[in-house]
Amino acid sequence: MSTLNKLMITISSSQYQNLYTLRNASGMTVTVSPHGASLVSWLAPDRDGQLADVLLGYRNATDYVNNFDYFGAIVGRWANRISTAHFTLDGVQYHVDSNDGIHHLHGGYAGLHRVFWQVTQSQNELILQYLDPDGSGGFPGNLRIVLRYRLDELGQLSIVYEAHTDRATPVNLTSHPYFNLNGGLTDIGEHLLTINASYYLQTDADHIPIQCADVSGSAFDFRQPAAIGPRLSWLDAQPPVQSIFDHCYCVQPERDGRSGKLRQVAAVFDPASGRNLSVCTDQAGLQFYSGNFLTGVSGRGNSVYERYAGFCLEAQAYPNQINSPWADAVVLRPGQIYRQTTIYRVWV
Repeated sequence: MSTLNKLMITISSSQYQNLYTLRNASGMTVTVSPHGASLVSWLAPDRDGQLADVLLGYRNATDYVNNFDYFGAIVGRWANRISTAHFTLDGVQYHVDSNDGIHHLHGGYAGLHRVFWQVTQSQNELILQYLDPDGSGGFPGNLRIVLRYRLDELGQLSIVYEAHTDRATPVNLTSHPYFNLNGGLTDIGEHLLTINASYYLQTDADHIPIQCADVSGSAFDFRQPAAIGPRLSWLDAQPPVQSIFDHCYCVQPERDGRSGKLRQVAAVFDPASGRNLSVCTDQAGLQFYSGNFLTGVSGRGNSVYERYAGFCLEAQAYPNQINSPWADAVVLRPGQIYRQTTIYRVWV
């Protein structure tokens, strides 16, 4: 059985922060901060048994308070984008934070990634709770969220979400860890990625979806393992966006924006270390982000993160789904329960 201990861990030479660490018998550890319920560190062995951190992380504890890059954080109340930062629900138009140009991104200026979560322990589980107040970021309703982290002996980190509201509100939550399976020795270019999806959402220049498209014959086809690096320079990448991935894949067979069965939707292999990552989720979408906007970020130790230093695989609803024909699937009403399960597994 994995164990759970509360620790006081030094983040920098002068700053301290209460962190919580999940451990299993193989020596794997996952460390969580109450700020943003953030995954701060994931130490995992390579093929030779050498431990390294497979997550990007900040150098200083205070950076997790602001967390401009969303490192490891729980993101919401709306993950990803809402076009022109507005939506209509039950005949009422709501305006939310415009923190990505004219659009809304990841819950706004004071989203879940910047708040302090209440932490409790239950056997080998870490439970984090937060009440997102009515009007936060412009969203209606008091949203009470309960989040559970669990690490098992197979190297599976389960993230289980539940949420309740007292008014109808859009809800789309995700976890935003940046992975680099070689421990940050090089960028992610040699990582072999598989995404179990035949369709993805094409976007405009502002990363707002415009249509669902077949991946066949494009740089977005990861149905068979492919190195990330060469795909970044494909000339036929979807215009006007080239040399980046920041796109949502339709990972449930129905493609109707509704959550479905828990299933494996992605896998990544790093040939250098022998580490593997798999992602299982019941969500309709999986956002693949290739770390395009990392530029000179002060990372853990003496690291400086640049473009493609890490990648994200974020399980969620579709971007801008609240303004789509599938809007009803992302509206939570009083008496209903929002549920999500996503499992990241690291192994060799």
